[in-house]
Amino acid sequence: MLLVVYLTELGYGAFEVGVVATAALLGSALMTLGIGLLGPAGSQRTLLLFASVLMTATGLAFAMTGSYPALLLIAFVGTINPTAGNVSIFVPMEHALLVGAAPDAGRTRMFAIYGLTGAFAAALGSLAAGSPELLVSLGWTRLGALRAMFVLYAALGIAGGLMYRLVPRGTAAADERPQFALGPSRKIVYRLAALFSIDAFAGGFAVQSLMALWLFQKFGMSLTAAGLFFFWSGLLAAFSYPAAAWIAARFGLINTMVYTHIPSSLCLIAAALVPDLHLALALLLLRSALSQMDVPTRSSYVMAVVTPPERAAAASVTSVPRGLASAASPALAGALFAAGWTAWPFILCGALKILYDLMLLWNFRHIRPPEER
Repeated sequence: MLLVVYLTELGYGAFEVGVVATAALLGSALMTLGIGLLGPAGSQRTLLLFASVLMTATGLAFAMTGSYPALLLIAFVGTINPTAGNVSIFVPMEHALLVGAAPDAGRTRMFAIYGLTGAFAAALGSLAAGSPELLVSLGWTRLGALRAMFVLYAALGIAGGLMYRLVPRGTAAADERPQFALGPSRKIVYRLAALFSIDAFAGGFAVQSLMALWLFQKFGMSLTAAGLFFFWSGLLAAFSYPAAAWIAARFGLINTMVYTHIPSSLCLIAAALVPDLHLALALLLLRSALSQMDVPTRSSYVMAVVTPPERAAAASVTSVPRGLASAASPALAGALFAAGWTAWPFILCGALKILYDLMLLWNFRHIRPPEER
């Protein structure tokens, strides 16, 4: 959310904001692919520590420059995430480490706890996004207050690195590692990656940065009010994770992914069309309570339908097309914003997500994880 405010304060418009978001998502996708393919042969702990160092450098670099070409380069090679979703170089490494920590019956619940923790922290981050206004009231310049937030982001990268140091070093023997990153599950992984890319491309039209910009422009919301909204939105998304695990245990992973996702997309389309702020926020909050239920179920499903040696690569290969696909749509959304068609990015997002859900159900309803067989 602060990314769009910072770029706007520097004098850049909606299209420039969308291009920066695209660069960030594209760079994250390419790095995720490289890390995922290195994962089976390298130390996950070392890669996580490297990502933490990169996060710290990204925050400091954003705080030190206002040049648009430099910001584009930093967004591309750094870790700034313009969306509230899990487009991150950390994700495939964390998934590969976590999946071995629970039996099949408890795998989805474990991913739900993992997602709940991260979403709750992200909600607190949204609430803290109002901090620059507090600093301004204490005499800081607005630009200086925003840059202080990127320094804080860098400090959180250091804190994350200290936590990752607690991860045990890899102990897998060389002969336990596959000759190729993907083997017998290759076709399933590629089909899932193709479908996930449709979902991600759709989601790129409604990344949090652009959602904040829409609230600022259409309804004149303040940064503090927007931060409070995204806090409650994040909390609802967080508490949907354990609910998703409960539903999946009774109705299956694919059914949970599809039949919670479609209503959330309809809520987004409706929110884009209503003229009243309170009704729009209510619809967006309802969307938040439903839209993330596919996150722990999707992670659990991918890890369940591939062999253990393929898990790191599968997490990466299914994440990368998501990142690449989502990298294109923020710039398109920014162009639509600049042209005055502010509702269309969210309408396109909802419609494409519904198409993805129907295609996922059609293609994978018969491929069940071990606990559902």
